[in-house]
Amino acid sequence: MNIQAMMKQAQKLQKDMMSAKEEIDSMEFTGESSLVKVTVKGTKEVVRVEIDKSNSLDSDDLEMLEDMILVAINEANKKVDETTEQKMGKFGNIPGLF
Repeated sequence: MNIQAMMKQAQKLQKDMMSAKEEIDSMEFTGESSLVKVTVKGTKEVVRVEIDKSNSLDSDDLEMLEDMILVAINEANKKVDETTEQKMGKFGNIPGLF
């Protein structure tokens, strides 16, 4: 294989990787924990926090609610990581790329 063909293949790989990353970045992922639902973009930016208002909360429950929000955000971020691994794993582990 000549250098020119290798460069062309590398450019195609880079284009495919960027396309997959853009697709992930545009997706939304939702994590849920009891009374809380959190939605994040593929960039891990939190875009929505929803608290189930069907249950009334008093001030004693706020600490527990904070923990639930934390769990929901972490679950949504885990989904981003899983999808990224699914879509980007086929490109192999190239350090420093993403």
